[in-house]
Amino acid sequence: MNGYRVLRNTVVTALAASTMVGSAEIGRAEGIAEPARKGSATTVHRGIWFTQAQPKIILTTRTSRSRNKAIAFRLVSRRLWSHSQFRCLDSLWTRESNWNHQAHNPSSGAYGIPQALPGSKMSGSGGDWRSNPATQISWGLRYIKSRYGSPCGAWGHFRSSNWY
Repeated sequence: MNGYRVLRNTVVTALAASTMVGSAEIGRAEGIAEPARKGSATTVHRGIWFTQAQPKIILTTRTSRSRNKAIAFRLVSRRLWSHSQFRCLDSLWTRESNWNHQAHNPSSGAYGIPQALPGSKMSGSGGDWRSNPATQISWGLRYIKSRYGSPCGAWGHFRSSNWY
């Protein structure tokens, strides 16, 4: 249970209890000698709590990597490639770029998730190739299909030669 949920449940419980039980009844339950007067209004206690706790922030690299993998999974599925083909693609692009759409190899000039060389090759798939992972993934899947037939074919080549 996360901290926000615990805090929310505590506040809801406290508000419900204070709404249902007036101050005079609380006093009697605690042994304070202030009996409720007949016809008197019941006092309702409500409290507001503030916290300095910050919400949990998820690292953007993990989020973007997961998002990029989800995009690739959808595109691989649309091509009717099997789940094992996606596993090969995952292994390949994890080694190449770790699914970072801004990955740049300074020694070769390769860029993006598929590590296109040069990166400007991907402009044929869209003008946003530098910043859009979907454009890079689409280009990479077309490249793999035309050159190796499938992601497992590309992964096999990569394992034997350390490039694809």
